[in-house]
Amino acid sequence: MEFIRPFRHGTELSQQERWKLERHPLDVAEAIRERYSRLGPDSIAKVPGEVERLKWVGLYPQRQGGDAFMLRVKVPGGRLSATQARRIGELADELARGPEPHPIWGDRYCDITTRQTVQLHWLRIGDIPQVWDRLAEVGLTTVQACGDSARNVSCCPVAGIDADEAFDASPVAQAISALFTGNREYANLPRKFKISVTGCLDDCARAEINDVAMWPARLDDGTLGFNLLVGGGLSDGPRMASDVDVFVEPRDAPECARAIAQLYGELGNRENRGVNRFRYLVQELGPELIRDELEARAAFELRPAGEALTRRYRGDHVGVHRQRLASPDGPLQSYVGCSVTVGRITGADLVEVADLAEAYGDATVRLTADQNLVLSGVPDDRLDDLLAHEVLGRCSPFPGPFTRGVVACTGNEFCRFAIVETKVRAADWAREMDERFADVLGGPEEEVVRMHFSGCSASCAQPQVADIAFRGETAHVGDSIVEAVDVGLGGGLGPDAAFADWVAGAVPVGDVPDAIAAVLHRYLVERRAGEPFRSFVRRLGAEDLAPQLSTAGVSGRPVPDRDAGARSTGTDERPTTRGPT
Repeated sequence: MEFIRPFRHGTELSQQERWKLERHPLDVAEAIRERYSRLGPDSIAKVPGEVERLKWVGLYPQRQGGDAFMLRVKVPGGRLSATQARRIGELADELARGPEPHPIWGDRYCDITTRQTVQLHWLRIGDIPQVWDRLAEVGLTTVQACGDSARNVSCCPVAGIDADEAFDASPVAQAISALFTGNREYANLPRKFKISVTGCLDDCARAEINDVAMWPARLDDGTLGFNLLVGGGLSDGPRMASDVDVFVEPRDAPECARAIAQLYGELGNRENRGVNRFRYLVQELGPELIRDELEARAAFELRPAGEALTRRYRGDHVGVHRQRLASPDGPLQSYVGCSVTVGRITGADLVEVADLAEAYGDATVRLTADQNLVLSGVPDDRLDDLLAHEVLGRCSPFPGPFTRGVVACTGNEFCRFAIVETKVRAADWAREMDERFADVLGGPEEEVVRMHFSGCSASCAQPQVADIAFRGETAHVGDSIVEAVDVGLGGGLGPDAAFADWVAGAVPVGDVPDAIAAVLHRYLVERRAGEPFRSFVRRLGAEDLAPQLSTAGVSGRPVPDRDAGARSTGTDERPTTRGPT
């Protein structure tokens, strides 16, 4: 293994670590091309650890087993050229076909994720080499879209065109992605490693829940760059990232990310995968010692943090927005944020979106962390023509407040760990709430109520930072076991960052719409002027709203405190830049 490092925690490595030492995970790409694509999926299982190694090339077996795989495409910073978006849509339309059509999306679709990537489903192992080749033709890869390495680098989706950003950080995101992608030396970290970089003022890249985050800051002499946060994350041990008092100039950002990856690789826990994310190491050592360890490895001088410039948390980019002028005398242009409900879009629609990007905009399709997409560079005199296209009725820039804010993981439709179905259910709940509250909600962005639904505790849909959070569970109803959810309220990021409080456990899914409605009715009666839902929840206290669920006839049980261990150890000696840890 190229990455030589001491094992601080001893020599009792987890099974996954032993597999990675036996053969470099990136070598699985060659094996797929030369063997498994010819011999079929059964040949993969015969090699110890090989199913685990598939992740390093973005490949996962689907829940259905057999010859059914999910493939994740990396999209650094969420930015696709129209040509790249079209190619992904074509692959979805031609090869990502299930055994029978989905009742809503048919049998040819793909999913936009909360890390600004795209997932193709129902691929056969024999088709993977041609999928890789066709992606490579347009400059795309699936390498390290998954696995124990740096994942897709997140960035503000409208970087470079945001009229109010501090600076364009997208070149930094691209440079960091290029540094890690295919780099064998840093492809064996203790666990997945998530990085976000942004120069916008609205926390679009969700800095507080990334392993490494760089968000905009300014030194006293006016130098613009990033303040560094480390150790954020969700799942069973949610933790807000810690400020380590470091200012990073854009030119030094790739080296900073590399040095932190080296630190994690050398000091991270390789024995117990349940507690080996980088946030656990940050919690164990503390921000001051993490800074010292970074200083010992970084090839640039560490300077104290500058003035943090982030001013709020922006949940989405849906709608028509004025973008920055390309030149002082240039034409007025806008970007159009399109709501892709729960991130799922047909291959044909993605191809059409790519065509519209070329015909009306700057030939760019931008993916967002809330599973939507943005068309940029649209001249104002062409906006009406663009908005008239049928596909923008299905991916609407003007959705209802709940459809606009709904996010869902793939759920048990594809994932082997999910407990419940998520995509259809979340979309249905959002549409029902839009209908129930059409006359009283739906105005300014502050009235958008964001619902995130994860099918298990892994938090792929980031429920802890949603206004209303759902986490898959099961419940006993009579003699039956039914699908259910834990319900949380009041999450969000930005200057007042906090995780949602779980207030009801194992609520049967059939009871959920009435439960949501009961809480929202109280919000409408008792909110203050201009008060967003999450601020209302925090003012009253989430527990104060829990009785509304019972009033609605909801059955359930107390929420198991899965987050207690993480939260009880989630406070640093140094306070974080934003919100509690």
